[in-house]
Amino acid sequence: MGQVITPRSLRAIAAINFNAKLDGATGTKLSAVAGLIAVATVSGAEAQPSSDLPTVNVDAPVARPRPAASKPTPDQVRARNALRRAAERQQAAQSQAVPFPNAGGLAPPDANPYADAAAPYKVDRVQSSGKFPEPILNTPKTITVLSKEVLEDKNATNLKQAVLSTAGVTLGSGEGGNAFGDRFFIRGFDARNDIFIDGVRDAGVSVRENFFTEQVEILRGPGSSFAGRGTTGGAINIVTKQATTAGNFYNMDTTFGTDHTKRVVLDVNQVINPTLAVRAGGLFQDANVAGRDAIKDNRNGAFVATTWTPIDPVKITANYVHTELTGIPDFGVPYYRPSTASTAGGPFPDFGVNRNNFYGLLNRDFYRTGQDFATINTEVKITPDLTFSDKLRLSRSTQNYIGTLPEQPVVTNPNPLLWTLSANPQSRFQQTDVVANQSEFTYKFDDGLGFRHTALGGVEISREISSIDRYTGLSSETVGVPFSGSGSISGVNVFAPQYMETPFTTSPSLSGRPTKIAVDTTSGYLMDSANYRDLVILNGGVRYDDYNIKSSGFGTVNGVSNVWGAQAADFGLPNFNLGLTLKPAPNGSVYVAYATSSNPVGAEFDGTSTAYGGLSPVLNGGSNQIFGPEKNKAIEVGTKWELFDRHLLVTAALFQTEKENARESQNITAATATATCPYPAGTTGTVSCITAGAAYRIRGIDLGIGGKITDKWSVFGGLVLMQSEVTKSLAPPANTTLYKSNVGLQLANVAHQSFSMLTKYQLNDTWEIGGQAVYRSKIYGGTLLAANQGTSIPSYWRFDAFAEAKIDKHWTAKLFVNNIFDKRYYDALYQSAAPFVLEAPGRAAYLVLSARY
Repeated sequence: MGQVITPRSLRAIAAINFNAKLDGATGTKLSAVAGLIAVATVSGAEAQPSSDLPTVNVDAPVARPRPAASKPTPDQVRARNALRRAAERQQAAQSQAVPFPNAGGLAPPDANPYADAAAPYKVDRVQSSGKFPEPILNTPKTITVLSKEVLEDKNATNLKQAVLSTAGVTLGSGEGGNAFGDRFFIRGFDARNDIFIDGVRDAGVSVRENFFTEQVEILRGPGSSFAGRGTTGGAINIVTKQATTAGNFYNMDTTFGTDHTKRVVLDVNQVINPTLAVRAGGLFQDANVAGRDAIKDNRNGAFVATTWTPIDPVKITANYVHTELTGIPDFGVPYYRPSTASTAGGPFPDFGVNRNNFYGLLNRDFYRTGQDFATINTEVKITPDLTFSDKLRLSRSTQNYIGTLPEQPVVTNPNPLLWTLSANPQSRFQQTDVVANQSEFTYKFDDGLGFRHTALGGVEISREISSIDRYTGLSSETVGVPFSGSGSISGVNVFAPQYMETPFTTSPSLSGRPTKIAVDTTSGYLMDSANYRDLVILNGGVRYDDYNIKSSGFGTVNGVSNVWGAQAADFGLPNFNLGLTLKPAPNGSVYVAYATSSNPVGAEFDGTSTAYGGLSPVLNGGSNQIFGPEKNKAIEVGTKWELFDRHLLVTAALFQTEKENARESQNITAATATATCPYPAGTTGTVSCITAGAAYRIRGIDLGIGGKITDKWSVFGGLVLMQSEVTKSLAPPANTTLYKSNVGLQLANVAHQSFSMLTKYQLNDTWEIGGQAVYRSKIYGGTLLAANQGTSIPSYWRFDAFAEAKIDKHWTAKLFVNNIFDKRYYDALYQSAAPFVLEAPGRAAYLVLSARY
């Protein structure tokens, strides 16, 4: 039956439509059903049609059956959850009130762009989105990232402090042929030249500050397809602070310490216009070292960074960083080696020597470490799915120092008061220059089979050159001081070093006979990550490095010193990686990965001989020092889960890494010399010979955690348990009780068990408390490869604590106490037969005042 609509009804309908438009402008929606109800009501009230307009008859709407409700598909559920999480994170980043923002509110412009905004201890992505397109949760590799909030709560002002409080990383000492500086072992493998800044290798050993650092990424396991040569145990990438157009901020941190530390750090970001921003910072530090007499640790530096987006598809970022560290170097304390193997040895402070003792010469010793680097990065989005990027790096670093090694031979005198050592000078002036360029295309596409690909192809070209010289004139003219011609002092009392303030009337000078090293590398690489509906993720990559090294300089040949020579080597280094990740749930992953890497001779770049990872410019006795690359392969099986509203990331992995064609050291005499280890003419006694062909293996478990358990409780830490073994050795068993056959021995310079845990808790809107526990197991000494020296440094626990008070919305005060119980422990052990150890700082308290505007 038709419905009668009168003229008055038409006017009512028009009014409803008009009101609906007004309500739509304010976000209110009127349904068609409500309109029909209104029409029926009006028409019912009008029983008589109007005479001025004709009556209109229309058919009543026919009710149609509604389709049965259907259950959303898994893809729809994942998409809906992803949108919900993105909205929650965006809302948290924009509006969440953070009572403890490192001084009164973590403003969005100052936030770490890679971290979880609601849980800054948890980092979601690494810097390189092309090589690692998936979040860390879905990446088949153990990755530990120290965000800037973690660095601040650890009170880690340099890279050494940051990574040494991280499980799975050990500090090594500089050797006679290596520079003293940041020498780290990751999963038992030397990584001193596997340190990167914004994805570009930072060649040469240096000492790196953190005032310009956004986060520190520790990528564990072989990674030559990602990073090039080396990276057997992993790599460290320092992510620098970048300018942002999100807003202005003005930050300052001022530190006062009981070890006479005075430190000021500035960080300012200024938005010039919506497309251009500039960020700049500065550093000043004047400090001593707790528990170590005479040691100075002064620093200064500055950085500037810009971000410019001239048009939407183009983004250009650039930065320049300068740092300079100066002071008195600390080359440690002597090691007690008894004359009988049945008596345990150890660092002399464990046998009654004052831990504060300094064995250097105040009027001679110094260090000055400098670093300058500039980077220009250009990104062009050619299409929504195709991006081109180019990164250019220029850098120069210097290591300039004279220090004193307190080397103690085997003790034979039974009277401790008569124990003496040799104070041997160690000097270096090394300048390293690097020019590197990376060009990459990233393409995202669907293959029609359900996989979403992120493919990357790149070319990297680099030239690294270094000049390494040493100082002469290291002896004083002071009468009565038993200097040798090289500057060593014999007869230094172990308990009371008597020559610390020996005057110097002349200044040491460089020898003028430097060793020069040049490494040219051209690399090409392809990578692909294929994601099947967030259920299965496949990734793989291949890389080929054309590695060329040249070394020239002076050395000793058959007993004749200062003989000039030159050597060169060229290697092709193919490597690859494969990974499979399964997603049993949106917040979890299970993966298996396989990867390879290569260590060509000279890759460490700071070594002046093969015994220290370098390439000697001269051949002594005809021995071959150009060995083929060491080959490494590793497999890792692991799982990762995001818990507690996905604000806590927990990881677990089993891993095994094997090295083949490893270099090792042999001690030979004229009677034990071989064709591969000839005895140099003009030499007497025992000499060291380097050979290749050894093999060893490291396997273990790696556990990690980072993020928030509750809204007020944050944690960051890990546990690494390892087992190592030399599986093949060409070195014959030695004839002394202190040296053993290498096969079956564990590796030297490795803490096989390590643990760290940083935690903090917000008590209320004003107070926050936290602390850190660090454990390292015993570390055994040895030459180049195996723990075969009979030396070791003990295991230790160290505890730190801090409390933070919010003064107002701009200011906070933070009190740290490092090494609460003043634990005497040691960071590293030198490998020689007359070793010394690097002693860690004692207890110290620091007050940090922070301003955020």
